[in-house]
Amino acid sequence: MISKKTQQRLFFTLIFFVMSFFGAGLAYSDQFSSTNYKVLDPVMNAGGYGSSANFNLYGVISQVSNGVSSSASFGNNAGFLYFPFASSPVVSTTPGNAQISLFWNAALGYLGWTPTAYTVAQSTVSGGPYTYYTLGNVTTYIQGGLSNGTPYYFVVVVKDAFGNSIASSTEVSATPVAPIIPPIVPGGGGGGGGGGTPPAVQTNVEFSGRAYPLSKVSFLKDGQIVLTTIAGPDSNFFASLNSLSAGNYNFSVYGEDKNGIRSSVFTFPVYITAGVTTKIGGIFIAPTIAVDKSEVIKGENIAIFGQSTPNAQITINVNSDSNIFVQKQSDKNGVYLLNFDSSVLELGGHSAKSKAAIGGEISQFSNTVGFKVGTKNISITPGKCPVKGDLNSDCRVNLVDFSIAAYWYKKPLSATFKQTEFIKLNGDGKIDLTDFSIMAYYWTG
Repeated sequence: MISKKTQQRLFFTLIFFVMSFFGAGLAYSDQFSSTNYKVLDPVMNAGGYGSSANFNLYGVISQVSNGVSSSASFGNNAGFLYFPFASSPVVSTTPGNAQISLFWNAALGYLGWTPTAYTVAQSTVSGGPYTYYTLGNVTTYIQGGLSNGTPYYFVVVVKDAFGNSIASSTEVSATPVAPIIPPIVPGGGGGGGGGGTPPAVQTNVEFSGRAYPLSKVSFLKDGQIVLTTIAGPDSNFFASLNSLSAGNYNFSVYGEDKNGIRSSVFTFPVYITAGVTTKIGGIFIAPTIAVDKSEVIKGENIAIFGQSTPNAQITINVNSDSNIFVQKQSDKNGVYLLNFDSSVLELGGHSAKSKAAIGGEISQFSNTVGFKVGTKNISITPGKCPVKGDLNSDCRVNLVDFSIAAYWYKKPLSATFKQTEFIKLNGDGKIDLTDFSIMAYYWTG
């Protein structure tokens, strides 16, 4: 016989589940409260903390951290180890005359969650309250009818097929500006004086985001390095590229950790308007990743490690017959380490990759590093691997890498392999004899 108290708990649990699934009472980044509880910023990914005398709630729609509630009566597993999640879009803004153009990269869904639409939240106050504009599956939006000289704040919210909010960008801001009209210079006549020279109009782009503490961050414009900077001790970086021409660009950014290991390359298209500063914020560079062995004896540990932003939640994905997900936290220097027990893996080749989450932001996946479970241990030293040619990241350049390159010879490259080709070969977006020459130079056998 189920007690009345247990029946009540089951009933309210069911109601909570139904309301959550269908979005009933969904609050965006505004605050709502009652005499029993208060929840702040439920959609702003990591912003939510609610409490009452009866319970504590640590919750976010994208489940960016792995936590357990403090209730004595029940447990709550949360985090992208357990639930589907989506990456946070990076938003750039270009101000215009009484308007602001927004551009963002498409969010990526994992473990079965597919982003299908976006909502733009707009406010004249940082943190809201916001006005919401529901869009389709697009990555650009122009908001007109704005007041020149007034700062506006925007958040891009990711939606799934049911209209649920599953991720959001960090807040970005921009201020519409009136076009600069050069003064008319009077013509003719002698004597000095004249109208003078009109002020120079700059076309700039500003980048900001997270990398690794005191790490080198490199920026590329249409495949060529044009700017480098050093992240601060807190891993945040800011850089500005000046004197550009108006038009469409493909910008890319990557970081380099304390061992000289490069991150995956993060690429985003941007349209630059003449005479304005385009701001690209919320860039979250993926962690670096490495292993201490190219081959490990089955049953022994293999160290999987890298660097990210300090105190981030790191999810490490080890590829096997079934994907294995393990979570670690980076330390104050952004370093993370997992001593992985290889006994759960079958003999043969495997790979690992990682991603980071902090403050509601989720990075894309790192590069993939390969290793083998076999009958001997072959150690490798981080930062001592071949600079180029090592396509499967096992610190050797051999027939395995040759076979990978041969597969893509004279074929259109996938988005993932374009990043590998850019870092490990000559970076021209194709596989040809130049790339095989690079591999021959770094050949280890």
